Amino acid sequence: MVSPKTVFNFVAWVRQQHHLPKISPVREYEMVEETPYGRQGQVDFGEYNLRDNQGKRVKVFFFTMVLSRSRYKYIWFTTQYFTSELAIQAHEKAFAFFEGIPDEIVYDQDKVFIVSENKGDIILTEGFRAYTRERPFRLHFCRKSDPESKGKIENVVKYTKQNFLYNRPFCDIDTLNQEAVAWLYRTANQMPHNGTKKEPYAQWHIERPFLQPYTASIPKPL
Repeated sequence: MVSPKTVFNFVAWVRQQHHLPKISPVREYEMVEETPYGRQGQVDFGEYNLRDNQGKRVKVFFFTMVLSRSRYKYIWFTTQYFTSELAIQAHEKAFAFFEGIPDEIVYDQDKVFIVSENKGDIILTEGFRAYTRERPFRLHFCRKSDPESKGKIENVVKYTKQNFLYNRPFCDIDTLNQEAVAWLYRTANQMPHNGTKKEPYAQWHIERPFLQPYTASIPKPL
């Protein structure tokens, strides 16, 4: 049996004897075309452990939505595991923050939204199905083998953990959400995006007229 080191030395000797250059494979990348303004939003969830004033661990869960073209972001925190009802509440808060609704929203195949996938047909939870009938956006659920299609929102989850949440003390959930909105206005939506090199807040001003109108839901009488 020949050792890998022997093979390496032999290949190196052959290259030297025959003056063969070592060529590293180069993978060609092509910039993905940006989606039109107002066309798409992406949604994902995250969770993180914070410490309160007594040093006790507090787990928080958060909902994130980003407008794909402008990279304008929204996050909302809760101390509860997300259900369809909480996710609907988070959607409404995001639409109010964006002052509009994108044409399409991209999701993971998350149990918060779907009951099962039946031969390619997504079966939504009862509550989320009823909600989507009231709101004018299309649904797009990523295939499990296609995580790249929602890479923008996955970057937002990572950014939230590494920038906003890292070493942040927990007081209460209302204070955390107030701090999150302040961070969105001050940093996350003001600083130039690493990919586009543009400020999400300035880009949102361009994107806002392309969003579908949003008005707060009026509770139905019992």
